[in-house]
Amino acid sequence: MKWAFWIFVALYVIAFVLFLIGNYGLFGSEQGPLAGVFLMPLGLPWNLLGDKLGLASPALGILAPAINAAILYGLWKRFGS
Repeated sequence: MKWAFWIFVALYVIAFVLFLIGNYGLFGSEQGPLAGVFLMPLGLPWNLLGDKLGLASPALGILAPAINAAILYGLWKRFGS
C-alpha cells in the first residue's frame, strides 16, 4: 500500500503541475482547454459523482484526486506494510 500511495501522489503532483502550466500558459506554453486532462482519471469516480450532483467546477477536478489519495493513505495506515 505504501508504494501505491506514493506512486499515486507522484502522479497527482505531476498532473497538477501540468494543469498549472497548461492553464496559465507558464514557460511559454499556450493556454488550452485540456489543461486538466491528466487530473480526470486520477479523480475518478468522485469527479463523475460531482458532475451528476451539479457540483462541476475546476476545484472539484483538482481536489477529486486528493480524495483517492486520502483513501489510499487510510488503507496504508490501516493494513500496514
